[in-house]
Amino acid sequence: MTETPVEPNPQPVPTLNIANVLTTLRIIMVPFFVWALVADDQQHGVLRWVAVALFALAMYTDKLDGDLARSRGLITNFGKIADPIADKLLLGAALVTLSWLGELWWWVTIVILVRELGITALRFAVIRRGVIAASRGGKIKTVTQTAGLFLMLLPFTPDIGWLTVLALAVILLAAAITVYTGIDYIVQAARMKPAPDGREAA
Repeated sequence: MTETPVEPNPQPVPTLNIANVLTTLRIIMVPFFVWALVADDQQHGVLRWVAVALFALAMYTDKLDGDLARSRGLITNFGKIADPIADKLLLGAALVTLSWLGELWWWVTIVILVRELGITALRFAVIRRGVIAASRGGKIKTVTQTAGLFLMLLPFTPDIGWLTVLALAVILLAAAITVYTGIDYIVQAARMKPAPDGREAA
């Protein structure tokens, strides 16, 4: 009887790949972004533009590394962990630094950060019961946060005060969506139940 040939195991995805390199680069950009923003000392000069450019570049790498990981099959455990950490580091750094400079209300920063950290902790707490999938609202939340922060980072002048109003409106919308989606994730987690045999579902 002819034996059926055994299919070779697929090659494991190396941790050192272009997608993970971009994710790591995004993390490295964070302290340089904060330095440029603080060193500008609210002069709205060249360093402020450097901070804007670093923020925009870092957010672009977020999209690029995700696209590359999916299209080239480069999804790794490192990437699954490092990618959301990189995002939260960048957005959190922008929120805290803008509040420290007096350009954004602290309560907005605190609300957003408490939600982000709380939901991250919740995901880990219920991970053995299942994965709380990212919702469309969560994606809209990220987009509005990014847009609001980008507008706030631009070197505003009194002559274009309407942009300041727009930036604050977008960031307030982002805060509202952040709270709403946070409640939605909590409801999802509360509805997750252990498997019938008493063991938690994988």
